[in-house]
Amino acid sequence: MHVERHRTAHIGWLRAAVLGANDGLISTASLVTGVAAAGTPRGALLLTAVAGLVAGAMSMAAGEYVSVSSQADTESADTAREQRELAADPVAEHRELAGIYEGRGLPPALADEVATQLMAHDALGAHLRDELGITEASTARPLQAAFASAATFAVGALLPVLVAVLAPGGLVARLVPASALVLLAVLGGVAARVGGAPIGRGAVRVAFWGAIAMAISALVGRLFGASL
Repeated sequence: MHVERHRTAHIGWLRAAVLGANDGLISTASLVTGVAAAGTPRGALLLTAVAGLVAGAMSMAAGEYVSVSSQADTESADTAREQRELAADPVAEHRELAGIYEGRGLPPALADEVATQLMAHDALGAHLRDELGITEASTARPLQAAFASAATFAVGALLPVLVAVLAPGGLVARLVPASALVLLAVLGGVAARVGGAPIGRGAVRVAFWGAIAMAISALVGRLFGASL
């Protein structure tokens, strides 16, 4: 039996999961690095790390839910409009669908026949897919995106929190960015592998921007720590 598995089936949760994990790791590691570079006492450093994890996870969940809900609202509005147009003028909608297939290279007679058959089977589905590009794989799922972002942010942020807890006080500012860069490279490689992109490029891309963020945070921490 021939079975095909396409990577686009993962796009809904993969984007939110990768964004959440990377953001959790980069933002929390940068926060801890900057605060540690300022010479903050260990108790305040741990409180900052945990607060960053919780606040960031909730922010990611809320942001993803709102943004993906907006996409879902737009899809629902377009679906309702297509339903009204199909009910009001099915002949024009058939002509529109046949024109789409003609534009993709089918002869007029065949395009007309394909439009007829597809509209007889599922007129709304055919228009949503071929006119608007709305498919099952790309349909917005706000709750799924919110949960994936919050959960993966928390997982990503957990590493710098654990390093801040376990590392000797004087080494936190060094061990947090070092361990974060290693995990960022791994996450970038895994995300690239799942998405079908080159693993090395994905790893370097994520690690590079993480290093920039943590370096700037450390610099700011040192500057403010010296002036306080």
